[in-house]
Amino acid sequence: MFAVASLTGWRVKSELLTRQWAHVDFQSGWLRLEPGETKNAEGRQFPLTPALRAVLERQRACTLAMEKATRTMIPWLFHRSGRPIKSFRRAWLTACTAAGLSGRIPHDFRRTAVRNLERAGVPRSTAMKMVGHKTESIYRRYAIVDEAMLKEGAAKLQTLHEAQAPAAPVIPLTKATRKRRVSSSTVRVSRAQRARRDRAARAKSLPAGEKTMVGWDGIEPPTPGFSDLGLGLRKCA
Repeated sequence: MFAVASLTGWRVKSELLTRQWAHVDFQSGWLRLEPGETKNAEGRQFPLTPALRAVLERQRACTLAMEKATRTMIPWLFHRSGRPIKSFRRAWLTACTAAGLSGRIPHDFRRTAVRNLERAGVPRSTAMKMVGHKTESIYRRYAIVDEAMLKEGAAKLQTLHEAQAPAAPVIPLTKATRKRRVSSSTVRVSRAQRARRDRAARAKSLPAGEKTMVGWDGIEPPTPGFSDLGLGLRKCA
């Protein structure tokens, strides 16, 4: 019974102890709760995973052996000598003490099932249908994130980072900031230096004895005796 509770997350007293063999369909692979039998009055079904099927098949074999020995029909999925289980408190406390897990409650299996569904990556809407949570706010109370889940998430994130690793080398920010920043004033100075070098080169290329006058901005001044005022050039008096 507790193995089924940890696998399905179903409520022990109201949903598992009330199950009969008519609610188990080994051929189709479902464990069912009929409408009106659940807390929210909605029907539910859980697929028989290999682990869940193995538990139910062992329980079925034990039940058939007891039916043969007692010559009675036992409709209950979980029973005590063929009779429905009304209380299991003493057996639960004894088992917890023997396992060194005092303080546990049967409802912890519901949290375990929800946590396993989260780890398996089952969509939340599907998981809510499987365990019987009608609202996501209630479901989140059971989806407790422990250290193991956090480490598993970090491992998945590392795998993603390795897959997205860039081919080009990454330059540390400290090295990148050490490079001299080129400002707009530096660019202007460089242009002026190039202009001076160009003027000097042209002056050297002129024949010996010939002079040229070039302004500081690289534009030659007007020819002596002429003025550039007005619409055209005219000779000065």
